Parts: sequence; C-alpha cells; structure tokens
Amino acid sequence: MVHLPMARRFNSTGAVNVLKFDQARAEAIRKRGSPGLNAAETQQNVEGGITNIDATSQVVSYVVSTLIGNPPHEYQLLVDTGSSNTWAGAGKPFIPTLSSQPTGDLTTVQYGSGIFVGMEVVDQVTLAPGLTLPRQSIGDGLVSMGFSGVDGILGIGPKGLTCGSFLPELGKCVPTVTDTAFQLGLLTEYMVGISFAPSATEGSTNGELTFGGIDTTKFNGPLDFVPLTRIQPANAFVGVDQTITYGRNQSVVLDRSAGILDTGTTLILIASDAFERYTQLTGATEDEDVGLLKITQEQFNNLQSLFFTIGEVAYELIPNAQIWPRALNPAIGGAPDSVYLIVADMGSVSGLGLDFINGMAFLERYYMVYDVGGSRAGLAQTANTFSEIN
Repeated sequence: MVHLPMARRFNSTGAVNVLKFDQARAEAIRKRGSPGLNAAETQQNVEGGITNIDATSQVVSYVVSTLIGNPPHEYQLLVDTGSSNTWAGAGKPFIPTLSSQPTGDLTTVQYGSGIFVGMEVVDQVTLAPGLTLPRQSIGDGLVSMGFSGVDGILGIGPKGLTCGSFLPELGKCVPTVTDTAFQLGLLTEYMVGISFAPSATEGSTNGELTFGGIDTTKFNGPLDFVPLTRIQPANAFVGVDQTITYGRNQSVVLDRSAGILDTGTTLILIASDAFERYTQLTGATEDEDVGLLKITQEQFNNLQSLFFTIGEVAYELIPNAQIWPRALNPAIGGAPDSVYLIVADMGSVSGLGLDFINGMAFLERYYMVYDVGGSRAGLAQTANTFSEIN
C-alpha cells in the first residue's frame, strides 16, 4: 500500500467559470460514456483540428507530484477518476529522456473544458517510492487547452475510458497506472483509496491518494461498498445509483438514478428538474455574477441537510457542507459576505443515465475507495463529514 499526498490548488484566473467548467465536463463525460461516440469523436478532434473549444480553466485542482522519465522530471498532475489517460505537457512541457519510447500513435482526449493532443510514449513513471512503473503508456501533450495551473492528468478511472483515444488504432486500449501497478505485483489489492478534507485556504496539502489498499486512519465507522452502476453512460466511469432527499421530511430531490463520483468536478451537479426542486426547497436564487445559487443568512440558518442514499446508506451533507467556503468567495468572483450553494444544475434533465455528479464538494466530506478489481465503490464517514469549516 502506497500513499501519495495531494495538494489543492486554486486557479484564480478561471475561477468565475466554476459552473461552466463543471457543466462542460458533464457533457463531455456523457458523450465519452456513450457507446460508439468516443472513437468517432477522437477521429473528429484530430482530423478537424482544435477549433471552437471551450477552454475555461478548472477552479480547484487536486494534484500529485509525479516523476516521469529516467533521469526523472517532476510534474504536477491532476488526479482524475473521470478519465483514464495519463499525460503531461500542459503547464510544464513534457521532456523526453533516455527511457522515453514513442509508439508512433497520436493520442487525444476531449474533457469538455479543454483538450489535449499528443503522442503516445511508453515511459518510466514513479508515483511514490516503491511505486515505479518502468513501462507505462502516457501522453506527451503537444497541444493542450484548459489546464492552467497543472502539468497534465493522472487518469485513475476505468481502463475502458482509454479506448478510442488513439490514432490510427481507434480500437486500442491501454492499462491505467493502477492497472500497471497491480499487474507488476506492486499492489496488494486492486484498488485506490481517496481522502480529501474541506479547507478554507487556497493552497493546502489536504488530500491523500492510496494505491493498493485502504487507509483506515482516514475514516470513521464502517466502509460500505456498492457495485458500480450498470446504467449507461454512468457505467463507463466510477458510477453508482443514488437517491437524493432534503430535510427532516425527506423531500425527494432526485429519484433513484445513476451518476458518478468524480474528483475532476468541483461542485455537486444534479439534473435540471432535480435542481429546480432543490432551488424551491431552499428558497435560493441564482447569482448572475457567480452562476451559483445564493441564499440569505436567514435562509442559511433554516437550511436543512441533504441525504444521498447509495446502497442502504444515507450520506448526509449538513447545511455547512452545502455552501462554498465563505473565506474563498473571492476565488469564484463572489461577494465576501454572500452565501453560495455548491449544488448546481447539470444542464440536462433526468433519465439520461447521468443524472448527478458527486464532485469534490461531496468527496471532501467522505472517504472514497474505487475497487477496480471488484467493480465497486466504497464510502465512509470521516472526521470532516460534519465539519463546520465553511
């Protein structure tokens, strides 16, 4: 079992685009998870050039320091459960070394908020001491848009998401870093543990990525697992089925449906009809400057918990967990004294197989395990679940 510290970074230049970024990512995720679209879009991205791309910047990035090559060069890679290709070359150019072996294949991924296009390279990747992958498929990002503040992506989602991201071999799939590490016998268990903590400061090392096991010091009580959803397109990702209810009366916000747990999304996104119900229940109004819902202090005093029922367990988000950290309002272009909600409109109606994305606002309150070998996801309470930090 190997632990990697994760640091949270804010990209203030793109902060006001937090909702647009997440909505664009949701649309890209829906397309990538739909059968037959990934390969076709890869071909279109490459042959049609890189034009009309919404290159907004990610607001919050959780990054790990990764060494690539021999002699190694250090890159700060965004941890992403919503994609599976690993690549470098955004903030810092990829530097080939003696261990870099180009395959001749072009590789590209559209993330909704940006894109990368590069050449596939088989190279040495060191994630932590004792976790060196001598021959890992990665991308040398020759062109990238929408990734300010990070050097690339560490994709730890399902292997199937790599399929269709290569040319000329559209049917090609490659192992993720988790796959490679397990196949080399470097991991005891075929899983990744993810721990985050809410923070009211812009820069902090408040996360940990654990390859090959579960860090029992990061959570309290039971760790409950559920099978990954079978509903498309959420089943192509770390997808689960859940119901969302509000308050003591358990008012239904979203009936049982499929969605994903995603470290690359900042907010909690829900289908438009569910978002309308949540808006009515909270009495919130949309803030045109920030794009998020805003409530008064009196409404915040009356705000009730949200419950996300996954399997047999209801995961509670207390009122404090439903608001953007007030100390960080300037980072999203907001007024210092305003109260903004982190539950937002996905931009599509329910019933399409991707009705919610539980992003970082949710995952900062719960410990998450992606059990690759068991095709399941686990969640547990942490010391931060009921924190009043915001």
